[in-house]
Amino acid sequence: MFRIQTMNSIAAEGLNLFPAGKYEVGPGTKNPDAILLRSADLHGVEIPKSVLAIVRAGAGYNNIPVDACSERGIVVFNTPGANANAVKELTIAALFLSSRKLVDSVRWLSSVKDNAPPGGDGIPALVEKEKNRFEGPEISGKTLGVVGLGSIGVMVANAAAALGMDVVGYDPYISVHAAWNLSRSVRRAETMEDALRGSDYVSLHVPYSDETKNMLSAGKIKMMKSGARLLNFARGGLAKEADVISALECGRLSVYITDFPTAELLKHDKVICIPHLGASTPEAEINCAVSAVKQAKNFLETGVVENSVNFPSCSLTRNSPYRLLAANRNIPNMVGQITTLLASGGINITDLINHHKDGYAYNIIDTEQEIPASMLVALEKIPGIIRVRTIA
Repeated sequence: MFRIQTMNSIAAEGLNLFPAGKYEVGPGTKNPDAILLRSADLHGVEIPKSVLAIVRAGAGYNNIPVDACSERGIVVFNTPGANANAVKELTIAALFLSSRKLVDSVRWLSSVKDNAPPGGDGIPALVEKEKNRFEGPEISGKTLGVVGLGSIGVMVANAAAALGMDVVGYDPYISVHAAWNLSRSVRRAETMEDALRGSDYVSLHVPYSDETKNMLSAGKIKMMKSGARLLNFARGGLAKEADVISALECGRLSVYITDFPTAELLKHDKVICIPHLGASTPEAEINCAVSAVKQAKNFLETGVVENSVNFPSCSLTRNSPYRLLAANRNIPNMVGQITTLLASGGINITDLINHHKDGYAYNIIDTEQEIPASMLVALEKIPGIIRVRTIA
Protein backbone atom coordinates (compact mmCIF):
# COMPACT_ATOMS: atom_id res chain seq x y z
CA MET A 1 0.00 0.00 0.00
CA PHE A 2 1.21 3.50 -0.84
CA ARG A 3 0.80 6.27 1.73
CA ILE A 4 -0.02 9.87 0.71
CA GLN A 5 0.09 12.76 3.15
CA THR A 6 -1.99 15.78 2.13
CA MET A 7 -0.92 19.13 3.56
CA ASN A 8 -3.69 21.29 2.10
CA SER A 9 -7.24 20.86 0.96
CA ILE A 10 -7.01 19.01 -2.36
CA ALA A 11 -10.04 18.74 -4.65
CA ALA A 12 -11.91 15.46 -4.22
CA GLU A 13 -11.95 14.99 -8.01
CA GLY A 14 -8.22 14.39 -7.73
CA LEU A 15 -8.04 12.45 -4.48
CA ASN A 16 -10.73 10.06 -5.69
CA LEU A 17 -8.29 8.84 -8.35
CA PHE A 18 -6.28 7.07 -5.64
CA PRO A 19 -7.70 3.51 -5.58
CA ALA A 20 -9.18 2.50 -2.25
CA GLY A 21 -7.25 -0.34 -0.66
CA LYS A 22 -4.09 0.49 -2.58
CA TYR A 23 -3.54 3.98 -1.14
CA GLU A 24 -3.84 5.50 2.30
CA VAL A 25 -4.52 9.21 1.89
CA GLY A 26 -4.96 11.98 4.43
CA PRO A 27 -3.37 14.81 6.42
CA GLY A 28 -2.44 12.48 9.29
CA THR A 29 -0.78 9.78 7.20
CA LYS A 30 2.39 8.52 8.86
CA ASN A 31 5.60 7.58 7.00
CA PRO A 32 4.24 8.81 3.67
CA ASP A 33 5.65 7.74 0.31
CA ALA A 34 4.55 11.08 -1.13
CA ILE A 35 3.39 14.49 0.06
CA LEU A 36 0.64 16.25 -1.87
CA LEU A 37 0.26 19.98 -1.22
CA ARG A 38 -0.69 23.38 -2.56
CA SER A 39 0.64 26.35 -0.59
CA ALA A 40 1.90 24.65 2.60
CA ASP A 41 5.44 25.83 3.36
CA LEU A 42 7.92 22.97 3.79
CA HIS A 43 10.93 25.17 4.49
CA GLY A 44 12.11 24.34 7.98
CA VAL A 45 9.81 21.29 8.15
CA GLU A 46 11.36 17.88 8.81
CA ILE A 47 10.42 15.76 5.81
CA PRO A 48 10.09 12.07 6.75
CA LYS A 49 12.77 9.69 5.45
CA SER A 50 10.06 7.63 3.77
CA VAL A 51 9.14 10.39 1.30
CA LEU A 52 9.93 9.57 -2.32
CA ALA A 53 8.09 12.46 -3.95
CA ILE A 54 6.55 15.84 -3.20
CA VAL A 55 3.83 16.94 -5.60
CA ARG A 56 2.69 20.54 -5.79
CA ALA A 57 -0.87 20.97 -7.07
CA GLY A 58 0.04 24.16 -8.90
CA ALA A 59 2.83 25.68 -10.93
CA GLY A 60 4.92 27.54 -8.34
CA TYR A 61 7.15 25.57 -5.99
CA ASN A 62 9.03 28.17 -3.94
CA ASN A 63 7.31 26.71 -0.83
CA ILE A 64 9.35 23.53 -1.25
CA PRO A 65 13.08 23.19 -0.34
CA VAL A 66 13.98 21.80 -3.76
CA ASP A 67 17.77 21.68 -3.28
CA ALA A 68 17.48 19.75 -0.03
CA CYS A 69 15.04 17.35 -1.67
CA SER A 70 17.42 16.74 -4.57
CA GLU A 71 20.20 15.79 -2.18
CA ARG A 72 17.92 13.16 -0.67
CA GLY A 73 16.64 11.84 -4.00
CA ILE A 74 13.14 13.19 -3.40
CA VAL A 75 11.54 13.98 -6.75
CA VAL A 76 9.61 17.28 -6.68
CA PHE A 77 6.74 17.67 -9.13
CA ASN A 78 4.50 20.56 -10.11
CA THR A 79 1.50 20.83 -12.43
CA PRO A 80 2.36 23.43 -15.09
CA GLY A 81 -0.55 24.42 -17.26
CA ALA A 82 -3.27 23.03 -14.99
CA ASN A 83 -4.22 26.52 -13.80
CA ALA A 84 -3.12 28.33 -16.98
CA ASN A 85 -6.57 29.27 -18.22
CA ALA A 86 -7.57 30.72 -14.85
CA VAL A 87 -4.48 32.94 -14.73
CA LYS A 88 -4.91 33.88 -18.39
CA GLU A 89 -8.48 35.06 -17.81
CA LEU A 90 -7.47 37.18 -14.81
CA THR A 91 -4.56 38.68 -16.77
CA ILE A 92 -6.88 39.66 -19.62
CA ALA A 93 -9.26 41.20 -17.08
CA ALA A 94 -6.29 43.15 -15.70
CA LEU A 95 -5.58 44.63 -19.14
CA PHE A 96 -9.01 46.26 -19.04
CA LEU A 97 -8.69 47.24 -15.37
CA SER A 98 -5.38 48.96 -16.09
CA SER A 99 -6.88 51.02 -18.93
CA ARG A 100 -10.45 51.95 -18.17
CA LYS A 101 -10.12 53.05 -14.53
CA LEU A 102 -12.93 50.73 -13.61
CA VAL A 103 -11.73 50.22 -10.06
CA ASP A 104 -11.49 53.97 -9.40
CA SER A 105 -14.93 54.60 -10.93
CA VAL A 106 -16.62 51.93 -8.84
CA ARG A 107 -14.92 53.22 -5.69
CA TRP A 108 -16.09 56.75 -6.50
CA LEU A 109 -19.70 55.69 -7.02
CA SER A 110 -19.59 53.77 -3.76
CA SER A 111 -18.35 56.89 -1.97
CA VAL A 112 -21.14 59.16 -3.29
CA LYS A 113 -24.08 56.80 -2.95
CA ASP A 114 -24.66 57.63 0.73
CA ASN A 115 -24.76 61.37 -0.02
CA ALA A 116 -27.21 61.11 -2.92
CA PRO A 117 -30.48 63.04 -2.67
CA PRO A 118 -33.53 61.01 -1.63
CA GLY A 119 -34.70 58.85 -4.50
CA GLY A 120 -31.31 59.08 -6.18
CA ASP A 121 -32.51 61.73 -8.65
CA GLY A 122 -29.14 63.50 -8.61
CA ILE A 123 -27.03 60.49 -9.49
CA PRO A 124 -27.45 60.52 -13.31
CA ALA A 125 -26.48 64.19 -13.48
CA LEU A 126 -23.50 63.64 -11.17
CA VAL A 127 -22.35 60.68 -13.27
CA GLU A 128 -22.48 62.74 -16.47
CA LYS A 129 -20.52 65.52 -14.79
CA GLU A 130 -17.77 63.33 -13.35
CA LYS A 131 -17.37 60.46 -15.84
CA ASN A 132 -14.54 62.16 -17.75
CA ARG A 133 -12.35 61.62 -14.68
CA PHE A 134 -12.36 57.93 -15.46
CA GLU A 135 -11.66 57.98 -19.16
CA GLY A 136 -9.11 55.40 -20.33
CA PRO A 137 -7.79 53.98 -23.61
CA GLU A 138 -8.96 50.89 -25.45
CA ILE A 139 -6.53 47.98 -25.66
CA SER A 140 -7.25 47.21 -29.31
CA GLY A 141 -4.38 48.41 -31.50
CA LYS A 142 -2.03 48.78 -28.54
CA THR A 143 1.14 46.73 -28.04
CA LEU A 144 1.45 44.08 -25.35
CA GLY A 145 4.86 42.71 -24.40
CA VAL A 146 4.63 39.21 -22.90
CA VAL A 147 7.76 38.21 -20.99
CA GLY A 148 7.75 34.43 -20.59
CA LEU A 149 6.00 32.12 -23.05
CA GLY A 150 5.16 29.08 -20.99
CA SER A 151 1.64 27.70 -20.74
CA ILE A 152 0.18 30.90 -19.30
CA GLY A 153 2.22 33.35 -21.35
CA VAL A 154 1.22 31.66 -24.61
CA MET A 155 -2.46 31.74 -23.67
CA VAL A 156 -2.26 35.42 -22.69
CA ALA A 157 -0.44 36.31 -25.91
CA ASN A 158 -2.97 34.45 -28.07
CA ALA A 159 -5.98 35.94 -26.26
CA ALA A 160 -4.59 39.48 -26.49
CA ALA A 161 -3.89 39.04 -30.19
CA ALA A 162 -7.48 37.85 -30.70
CA LEU A 163 -8.64 41.06 -28.99
CA GLY A 164 -6.82 43.15 -31.57
CA MET A 165 -3.58 43.85 -29.73
CA ASP A 166 -0.17 43.83 -31.36
CA VAL A 167 1.64 41.23 -29.27
CA VAL A 168 5.39 40.76 -28.94
CA GLY A 169 6.70 37.83 -26.90
CA TYR A 170 10.05 37.15 -25.31
CA ASP A 171 11.30 33.82 -23.99
CA PRO A 172 14.80 32.50 -24.72
CA TYR A 173 13.80 29.07 -23.38
CA ILE A 174 10.49 28.58 -25.14
CA SER A 175 9.61 24.91 -25.48
CA VAL A 176 8.65 23.22 -28.73
CA HIS A 177 5.18 22.57 -27.32
CA ALA A 178 4.69 26.26 -26.45
CA ALA A 179 6.01 27.37 -29.83
CA TRP A 180 3.51 25.14 -31.62
CA ASN A 181 0.63 26.66 -29.62
CA LEU A 182 1.68 30.30 -30.07
CA SER A 183 -0.36 32.34 -32.54
CA ARG A 184 1.49 33.20 -35.74
CA SER A 185 0.50 36.83 -35.22
CA VAL A 186 2.67 37.10 -32.09
CA ARG A 187 5.99 38.70 -32.96
CA ARG A 188 9.19 37.38 -31.41
CA ALA A 189 11.52 39.66 -29.45
CA GLU A 190 15.20 38.72 -29.54
CA THR A 191 15.83 40.26 -26.11
CA MET A 192 13.75 41.29 -23.14
CA GLU A 193 14.65 44.90 -23.90
CA ASP A 194 13.05 44.54 -27.34
CA ALA A 195 9.82 43.41 -25.71
CA LEU A 196 9.85 46.30 -23.24
CA ARG A 197 10.74 49.29 -25.41
CA GLY A 198 7.70 49.53 -27.66
CA SER A 199 5.02 48.05 -25.43
CA ASP A 200 2.09 49.97 -24.01
CA TYR A 201 1.45 47.05 -21.67
CA VAL A 202 3.91 44.49 -20.27
CA SER A 203 2.83 41.22 -18.66
CA LEU A 204 5.24 38.98 -16.74
CA HIS A 205 4.89 35.20 -16.95
CA VAL A 206 8.19 33.65 -15.87
CA PRO A 207 8.93 31.38 -12.88
CA TYR A 208 10.59 32.87 -9.83
CA SER A 209 14.20 31.85 -9.21
CA ASP A 210 17.52 33.37 -8.20
CA GLU A 211 18.02 34.18 -11.87
CA THR A 212 14.68 35.98 -12.31
CA LYS A 213 14.47 37.69 -8.91
CA ASN A 214 14.04 41.45 -9.46
CA MET A 215 14.39 40.90 -13.22
CA LEU A 216 12.35 44.06 -13.74
CA SER A 217 14.25 46.73 -11.82
CA ALA A 218 15.10 50.39 -12.47
CA GLY A 219 17.38 49.73 -15.42
CA LYS A 220 14.81 47.68 -17.30
CA ILE A 221 11.93 49.99 -16.34
CA LYS A 222 13.80 52.95 -17.88
CA MET A 223 13.73 51.09 -21.19
CA MET A 224 9.95 50.90 -21.11
CA LYS A 225 7.65 53.22 -22.96
CA SER A 226 6.72 56.24 -20.87
CA GLY A 227 3.33 55.65 -19.25
CA ALA A 228 3.35 51.90 -19.85
CA ARG A 229 1.14 49.64 -17.77
CA LEU A 230 2.75 46.71 -15.95
CA LEU A 231 0.96 43.45 -15.07
CA ASN A 232 2.40 40.76 -12.81
CA PHE A 233 0.46 37.55 -12.28
CA ALA A 234 3.53 35.30 -12.03
CA ARG A 235 5.43 36.06 -8.79
CA GLY A 236 5.80 39.22 -6.74
CA GLY A 237 9.58 39.06 -6.55
CA LEU A 238 10.01 39.36 -10.31
CA ALA A 239 9.53 43.13 -10.14
CA LYS A 240 11.62 45.13 -7.70
CA GLU A 241 8.97 46.80 -5.62
CA ALA A 242 10.81 50.00 -4.71
CA ASP A 243 11.77 50.62 -8.34
CA VAL A 244 8.22 50.03 -9.55
CA ILE A 245 6.86 52.53 -7.02
CA SER A 246 9.48 55.10 -8.05
CA ALA A 247 8.52 54.59 -11.70
CA LEU A 248 4.85 55.11 -10.86
CA GLU A 249 5.61 58.30 -8.98
CA CYS A 250 7.64 59.82 -11.81
CA GLY A 251 5.18 58.74 -14.52
CA ARG A 252 7.41 56.20 -16.25
CA LEU A 253 4.71 53.66 -15.36
CA SER A 254 1.06 54.69 -15.21
CA VAL A 255 -0.37 51.59 -13.49
CA TYR A 256 0.91 48.44 -11.80
CA ILE A 257 -1.50 45.53 -11.36
CA THR A 258 -0.31 42.57 -9.34
CA ASP A 259 -1.71 39.43 -7.79
CA PHE A 260 0.83 39.70 -4.96
CA PRO A 261 -0.09 42.55 -2.61
CA THR A 262 2.23 44.00 0.04
CA ALA A 263 1.73 46.72 2.61
CA GLU A 264 3.72 49.22 0.52
CA LEU A 265 1.86 48.47 -2.70
CA LEU A 266 -1.51 48.84 -1.00
CA LYS A 267 -0.61 52.40 -0.03
CA HIS A 268 -0.10 53.51 -3.63
CA ASP A 269 -3.04 54.88 -5.63
CA LYS A 270 -1.54 53.79 -8.97
CA VAL A 271 -1.31 50.16 -7.88
CA ILE A 272 -4.22 47.75 -8.19
CA CYS A 273 -3.65 44.79 -5.91
CA ILE A 274 -5.59 41.57 -6.34
CA PRO A 275 -5.53 39.06 -3.44
CA HIS A 276 -3.68 36.22 -5.21
CA LEU A 277 -6.69 35.06 -7.19
CA GLY A 278 -4.82 33.82 -10.27
CA ALA A 279 -5.65 30.15 -9.76
CA SER A 280 -8.69 30.65 -7.53
CA THR A 281 -11.31 29.00 -9.68
CA PRO A 282 -12.97 25.66 -9.03
CA GLU A 283 -11.87 24.51 -12.47
CA ALA A 284 -8.20 25.29 -11.78
CA GLU A 285 -8.27 23.60 -8.38
CA ILE A 286 -9.75 20.47 -9.92
CA ASN A 287 -7.30 20.49 -12.84
CA CYS A 288 -4.32 20.89 -10.50
CA ALA A 289 -5.54 18.15 -8.16
CA VAL A 290 -6.18 15.68 -10.97
CA SER A 291 -2.80 16.39 -12.58
CA ALA A 292 -0.96 16.13 -9.25
CA VAL A 293 -2.58 12.82 -8.32
CA LYS A 294 -1.91 11.30 -11.75
CA GLN A 295 1.76 12.25 -11.51
CA ALA A 296 2.07 10.85 -7.98
CA LYS A 297 0.44 7.56 -8.98
CA ASN A 298 2.54 7.22 -12.11
CA PHE A 299 5.77 7.84 -10.23
CA LEU A 300 5.01 5.57 -7.30
CA GLU A 301 3.64 2.71 -9.40
CA THR A 302 5.95 2.86 -12.45
CA GLY A 303 8.85 5.15 -11.53
CA VAL A 304 8.12 7.44 -14.48
CA VAL A 305 9.14 11.07 -13.93
CA GLU A 306 7.20 13.85 -15.66
CA ASN A 307 7.00 17.55 -14.80
CA SER A 308 9.69 17.33 -12.14
CA VAL A 309 11.45 20.54 -11.18
CA ASN A 310 14.63 18.87 -9.90
CA PHE A 311 15.04 15.59 -11.81
CA PRO A 312 14.85 14.91 -15.56
CA SER A 313 11.77 13.60 -17.30
CA CYS A 314 12.27 9.87 -17.75
CA SER A 315 9.89 7.27 -19.14
CA LEU A 316 10.26 3.65 -20.21
CA THR A 317 7.57 1.22 -21.39
CA ARG A 318 7.61 -1.72 -19.03
CA ASN A 319 8.13 -5.15 -20.55
CA SER A 320 9.73 -6.98 -17.60
CA PRO A 321 8.42 -8.06 -14.20
CA TYR A 322 11.00 -6.15 -12.17
CA ARG A 323 12.12 -2.51 -12.25
CA LEU A 324 15.02 -0.73 -10.55
CA LEU A 325 14.91 3.04 -10.07
CA ALA A 326 18.04 4.96 -9.16
CA ALA A 327 18.72 8.65 -8.58
CA ASN A 328 22.35 9.76 -8.66
CA ARG A 329 24.62 12.73 -9.11
CA ASN A 330 25.40 13.45 -12.73
CA ILE A 331 29.00 12.22 -12.77
CA PRO A 332 30.83 9.85 -15.16
CA ASN A 333 30.50 6.06 -15.13
CA MET A 334 27.41 5.87 -12.93
CA VAL A 335 25.45 3.70 -15.35
CA GLY A 336 28.48 1.47 -15.87
CA GLN A 337 28.90 0.89 -12.14
CA ILE A 338 25.21 0.10 -11.69
CA THR A 339 25.03 -2.36 -14.59
CA THR A 340 28.32 -4.01 -13.64
CA LEU A 341 27.08 -4.66 -10.11
CA LEU A 342 23.82 -6.09 -11.41
CA ALA A 343 25.67 -8.37 -13.84
CA SER A 344 27.93 -9.64 -11.06
CA GLY A 345 24.83 -10.85 -9.24
CA GLY A 346 23.38 -12.60 -12.27
CA ILE A 347 20.73 -9.94 -12.91
CA ASN A 348 19.85 -9.70 -16.60
CA ILE A 349 18.87 -6.21 -17.82
CA THR A 350 16.12 -6.18 -20.46
CA ASP A 351 15.95 -2.41 -20.97
CA LEU A 352 17.16 0.80 -19.39
CA ILE A 353 17.07 4.55 -19.76
CA ASN A 354 19.18 7.27 -18.15
CA HIS A 355 18.47 11.00 -18.31
CA HIS A 356 20.15 13.89 -16.53
CA LYS A 357 19.20 17.42 -15.55
CA ASP A 358 21.60 19.95 -14.07
CA GLY A 359 23.60 18.04 -11.45
CA TYR A 360 21.35 15.00 -11.13
CA ALA A 361 20.45 11.90 -13.13
CA TYR A 362 17.66 9.34 -13.00
CA ASN A 363 17.67 5.73 -14.19
CA ILE A 364 14.91 3.26 -15.00
CA ILE A 365 16.28 -0.26 -15.37
CA ASP A 366 14.07 -3.27 -16.14
CA THR A 367 15.34 -6.74 -15.21
CA GLU A 368 14.30 -10.35 -15.59
CA GLN A 369 15.17 -11.25 -12.00
CA GLU A 370 14.13 -9.69 -8.72
CA ILE A 371 16.95 -7.67 -7.19
CA PRO A 372 17.73 -8.92 -3.65
CA ALA A 373 17.89 -6.53 -0.70
CA SER A 374 21.62 -7.13 -0.29
CA MET A 375 22.25 -5.88 -3.82
CA LEU A 376 20.18 -2.75 -3.15
CA VAL A 377 22.42 -2.05 -0.16
CA ALA A 378 25.47 -2.50 -2.38
CA LEU A 379 24.02 -0.14 -4.98
CA GLU A 380 23.40 2.53 -2.36
CA LYS A 381 27.07 2.37 -1.37
CA ILE A 382 28.28 3.33 -4.86
CA PRO A 383 29.68 6.89 -4.58
CA GLY A 384 27.27 9.25 -6.28
CA ILE A 385 24.17 7.13 -5.79
CA ILE A 386 21.54 9.10 -3.88
CA ARG A 387 18.60 6.71 -3.72
CA VAL A 388 17.42 3.39 -5.14
CA ARG A 389 14.13 1.49 -4.99
CA THR A 390 12.48 -1.36 -6.81
CA ILE A 391 9.04 -2.03 -8.23
CA ALA A 392 7.76 -5.53 -8.80
